[in-house]
Amino acid sequence: MLHVLYLVHDLSDPAVRRRVIMMQAGGATVTLAGFTRSSAPVEQIAGVVPVDLGKTSDGRFAQRLAAVARAALTLGSSLKGVVRPDVIIGRNLEMLALANRAKALFATNVPIVYECLDIHRLLLRRDLTGKAFRFVERTLGSNAQLLITSSPAFVRQYFAPFGQMNLPVELVENKVLELVEPEMRATGSSPAAGEPWKIGWFGALRCRRSLELLSAFSRKMEGRVEIVLRGRPAYTEFDDFDRFVADEPFMQFHGAYANPEDLQKIYDEVHFSWAIDFYEAGQNSSWLLPNRLYEGCRYGSVPIAMQDTETSLFLRARDIGYSIAEPSVKALARLFDTIDAERYERAREKVKAQERETWVFDQNNCRALVERLGRLTQSYGQGTILQVAA
Repeated sequence: MLHVLYLVHDLSDPAVRRRVIMMQAGGATVTLAGFTRSSAPVEQIAGVVPVDLGKTSDGRFAQRLAAVARAALTLGSSLKGVVRPDVIIGRNLEMLALANRAKALFATNVPIVYECLDIHRLLLRRDLTGKAFRFVERTLGSNAQLLITSSPAFVRQYFAPFGQMNLPVELVENKVLELVEPEMRATGSSPAAGEPWKIGWFGALRCRRSLELLSAFSRKMEGRVEIVLRGRPAYTEFDDFDRFVADEPFMQFHGAYANPEDLQKIYDEVHFSWAIDFYEAGQNSSWLLPNRLYEGCRYGSVPIAMQDTETSLFLRARDIGYSIAEPSVKALARLFDTIDAERYERAREKVKAQERETWVFDQNNCRALVERLGRLTQSYGQGTILQVAA
């Protein structure tokens, strides 16, 4: 059975739980180690008790670098007693650094996988800082055997033109993890006469511009459109998220949800999914294919995207959803002025007509992922236990 050491930057991130379950479902055993950004310790994830490498803070990059440096110095002690993994996965750049350190500690040629699901803005700078970070990434990546990423635009717009890595690429999109096909209920019918349209913005809520735009738009529509927020707000990106939402007459925040367990329930309650992110507009936000795109479409919610983004290209290729030309109240109002029950039902049916595998990562996909990881391994000797304390 393949043994994966998975190093992550935030143990409390729901996407980490999903990835652990994927690898377990594919037949791998997982040792999990990482930092946490939650106030409470993370005791277990999908039955795995993680190795806690310390606490980091969202948006404080210097603090994160210091935490990684401390963790590198004590990683031998942290991983003491861990059986030698067959594969080490570093989830983002800082964890790629620790993956290199872990490989050295195990004193064997364990393959490293670089999992890059976002391109940090520091890597895209054209000044000396950006060049330094790209040099670090190239250096650390020179010891990797595979790049896992979630959008082809990351390769097309960053890894290839910047010449960062000459690695095989495994595209693992942010699809809904569905190990058993659920019994699908009827979803997302048009609102009754006098009831509002509802736009759901779910997941990692980090885009202040989206929040302000949706606020202004819902006020402009005077109750004909309501905004429903769910997930984990990045409080460092907002002046006062909770107060802002509480003061909005047509916006509600319902907190975190379990993924994938709650997805059908929460998308049943909205008509559209907000698949727009201006957090790093023109760069990472324009290139990613977000979780909410797959989640919303899986459950019949009609996506709204920005033109000239990877998400809009994805929708256009399948002739589904709506894309607005500019991030303005006027553009949104113009779109909703054209939507009635009949047009909405046609749009929803086109989404629902897509093949299930467009949106879903199933048991067979989990096995294929683990098999792909397994092909990186060679017989360097099994069962070695790390005794180093550093």
